[in-house]
Amino acid sequence: MIGSRNSGPDLSSRAALTFLKSEFPDISVSDAPAVVLERPAAADPPRLSAVELIEHKKFSSVPLVAEPAANRTSGFGGFLDGAQKVQVLAYPKGVPIVLGTVSAGIRCRVERRLITWKERDPAVERKLYLPLAFLGGTRLASSERFEVVDTSADREGAGVDAHPLGLVDRAMQLVQENRESLENRFAEDWCDTEGTPLFIDGGISGSARVATSGLAVGVIKSHRTLYLEDSALPTLFALKKGERSSVFRVSARSRRTVASWYLRIRSAAGQDPLWGLVRIEIADSPDAVSRVDEISRWVLAESSPLSLPDGRWDKMAYGIRDAEEFLRAIS
Repeated sequence: MIGSRNSGPDLSSRAALTFLKSEFPDISVSDAPAVVLERPAAADPPRLSAVELIEHKKFSSVPLVAEPAANRTSGFGGFLDGAQKVQVLAYPKGVPIVLGTVSAGIRCRVERRLITWKERDPAVERKLYLPLAFLGGTRLASSERFEVVDTSADREGAGVDAHPLGLVDRAMQLVQENRESLENRFAEDWCDTEGTPLFIDGGISGSARVATSGLAVGVIKSHRTLYLEDSALPTLFALKKGERSSVFRVSARSRRTVASWYLRIRSAAGQDPLWGLVRIEIADSPDAVSRVDEISRWVLAESSPLSLPDGRWDKMAYGIRDAEEFLRAIS
């Protein structure tokens, strides 16, 4: 794993260790500080993915109509973000026991202040990821505080080997899926009950109800996959602040097709070619292209004030920064 750090035992990890000791009295569970894992070593490799253009015959740049800073307005009514923390608590018999914590919530702008969405409180979920087959267990343990997930079987029920790094990767994958599921539930509730667009940190294609809603706008900050062909890269990298790309369709197995485009929200002069670049997703509807310029201007308006001191401030909206800080405080 990479990007790991030691964390002093917090209340959740202490409670988890106490639970493990009662459930597996014959194995040694250390009280040492948990190791917090930032991300797995096996990240998706960078790649290009060809797409179908739904605007223009050739991938092009489109300048937005400039607006004075004082006149910039946004139509977003809320900001949805999620967070996760993965802690390796112990290695009994050499296999990892992982505590995964995920959270999600929506912050709304009311009279220029950000407050928690009144329709649903932020949620925090904690699960223990155990390779039961390698700990002598034949059933899933139960606890009022922790749901237990077996990492010694894959999603088809076939067994996996006991390599500790593989088991940690499996746990991290399941934590990520749990976070996405929780975020989708919040987005679905918003789209079912509210009347203003929701700024979602990340893609929208994981939920059919969200991906087909006119209220969902996903803003993606990472670009491990670039949705274009080699020949279009110079056009993408040359986008200036306030310019967007042509609109295209993004399709993936087991996900809904969405309309998408790139937008430069800050000048990349003197920076790397992806500086200040976001990719936006909305429902792939007949009027999708007609909505793109307005939504792009909303996203540009949300780039102020700056999301400092966050290292991703060049791409992060202040509303998402606020949601992230709030989730960190309650998780």
